[in-house]
Amino acid sequence: MANLANKIKLYLDREVDFQKDVKLQDDGQGAYIKEWNVDEAQPTDEQLNAFESEATTLESNNRVDATRRTAYGSWRDQLDEIYHDIDDWKARIKAVKDANEKE
Repeated sequence: MANLANKIKLYLDREVDFQKDVKLQDDGQGAYIKEWNVDEAQPTDEQLNAFESEATTLESNNRVDATRRTAYGSWRDQLDEIYHDIDDWKARIKAVKDANEKE
C-alpha cells in the first residue's frame, strides 16, 4: 500500500510541508490526516485511494533513484572517471541504469 504522504502530494500536485500544511498521524491503525491547513479541499479516502497506483510507482522509482545514486558514486569520482576514460564511464552508468530500471 502506498504511503499517505505521497498520495497527498499527488492529489495537491506539489510538494507539501508535513510539519505545517498537512499534519499526519498514526495511532497504530494506519496513517490519517490530523490537520489540513491548505486552501484546497481536504480529499476523501476515495480520492486519495485513486492515487494508489501512481503513488506506488513514485515510491518504487524513488527506491531506484536511491540505489542508482549509491552505485554511481560521488560526482567527483565520476568526473575523474570521465577524464580518464569516458567510454568506460558511459558503459558503467548504462549498466547501473539497466540493472535498476524505473517503472
